[in-house]
Amino acid sequence: MERRTFLRGAVIGTSAAAFGGTLMHGAAYAAPAQNGPGPYGALGSADVNGIQLPSGFSSRVIARSGQTVAGTSYTWHSAPDGGACFADGSGWIYVSNSEINPGGGASAVKFNSSGTISGAHRVLSGTRQNCAGGKTPWNTWLSCEEVSLGYVYETDPYGVKAAVRRDAMGRFKHEAAAADPVRKVIYLTEDESNGCFYRFVPTAWGDLSSGTLQVLKAGTGTSGSFTWANVPDPDGSPTTTRTQVSGAKVFNGGEGCHYANDTVWFTTKGDNRLWQLNLQNNTYELAYDDNLVNPGPAPLTGVDNVTGSSSGDLFVAEDGGNMEICIITPDDIVAPFLRVTGQSGSEITGPAFSPDGTRLYFSSQRGTSGSSSGGITYEVTGPFRS
Repeated sequence: MERRTFLRGAVIGTSAAAFGGTLMHGAAYAAPAQNGPGPYGALGSADVNGIQLPSGFSSRVIARSGQTVAGTSYTWHSAPDGGACFADGSGWIYVSNSEINPGGGASAVKFNSSGTISGAHRVLSGTRQNCAGGKTPWNTWLSCEEVSLGYVYETDPYGVKAAVRRDAMGRFKHEAAAADPVRKVIYLTEDESNGCFYRFVPTAWGDLSSGTLQVLKAGTGTSGSFTWANVPDPDGSPTTTRTQVSGAKVFNGGEGCHYANDTVWFTTKGDNRLWQLNLQNNTYELAYDDNLVNPGPAPLTGVDNVTGSSSGDLFVAEDGGNMEICIITPDDIVAPFLRVTGQSGSEITGPAFSPDGTRLYFSSQRGTSGSSSGGITYEVTGPFRS
């Protein structure tokens, strides 16, 4: 079964919207995505920013770590990581985590309706190694600490309300989050080589102050059915959350996470896989595995952050590899969408679409310097399909 069954009508630039699509019960599992021509054609020569893009697309630098964001007095943070976009009147906001420890936190850049930067501000401070996160349907940003016994912080992208630590969402090496408004849960990845995949079930949807942390249970195969089990002690001490439930499925280094249309996808960096949970019939399968690409070589390696577009395409960022964001189409084709040149000591982070789907934001976490102080945040514009 092709992924278009799940992906058509996917949300622009968020992991948090509800969809009305259906899923074919009892259908055969799809083959993982294979090498093929991407919908935007071949990559051109590197532009002035060192980015190779398909014809019709262009890039600009939005911010650089340690430097003032253009048109503002705000200094951009080091090691920019996970991000998301939020509507802001006729404009929008791009929020970006800072993966440094100590310090961490997250910042935001504001854009007016024409895409001109109109402001920048801090939304979270004094935390540790904030890696990825996720957008909620009530327009907050969940910023996740990628440290042992890390926390999730709920932040206000608009910079009005103070950030709140959400202890009930569990203490472990958090990576990403994705909201599912149909089942009214938040999915969570864990960046451990023997990590798990979780969901948080709030007592009341829209309020993350209390609820139940659950872990996915399944067999050892790459496809099958799954169930959920309560984690007895979400605090994770003295027994880690990933070792509390017998039969919890182990995933090798959970990274990015994206929800759309009764489906959640997440990446695991230890085995270069993209997993797909089909939530209407509680089955799971591989959407991508670099070892199963035939003919090779696999275009996507070092899988990390993932987001989706309104066309149902997934955009997966590479941590290393050859510094690409690759597209996986609804008909299971994987191909490079862009490549950042001259930055082999970095990784691509934080892909997210503007609310209208015409602009893609992302960062090179360590830029040309290979240091967390050299991060660069970009915007790509062009004829994204809808």
